[in-house]
Amino acid sequence: MSVEVVTESTPELAAAMNRLVPQLSRSTPPLSEEYVRSMVAQKGVYLLVFRSEDTPEILGMLTLATFDIPTGRRAWIEDVVVHEDARGQGAGQQLVEAAVSLAQEVGAKSVDLTSRPSREAANRLYRRCGFVERETNIYRYQG
Repeated sequence: MSVEVVTESTPELAAAMNRLVPQLSRSTPPLSEEYVRSMVAQKGVYLLVFRSEDTPEILGMLTLATFDIPTGRRAWIEDVVVHEDARGQGAGQQLVEAAVSLAQEVGAKSVDLTSRPSREAANRLYRRCGFVERETNIYRYQG
């Protein structure tokens, strides 16, 4: 099992993302190869993927976004997803731990993420990885 940081977009990556994203969000339209290429090229945004030893296929992914603000460099984990056939084998934990390590390497002062309460397994995973629930309000403007 291995986690790698994607450094270039490939058709294989776009296909894998289009297999995984619907397991995370049914409302997201398919991603074009051009969109995936532009996403991977963003400064401060890292796409991490998981592969098992049994298959070279990408079985999981997450996005780590880092950014600088007046109080320091921060990091945010988004879009954590492991293929339903590979869940329960440690892929999610390896992805999250690799993202936290990468965030620390690039100097992030903290790493945040959100997860719906209904995603019970994901919430257990985040607590196992050392995340603690914060007392906060999350607001979203969708204009």
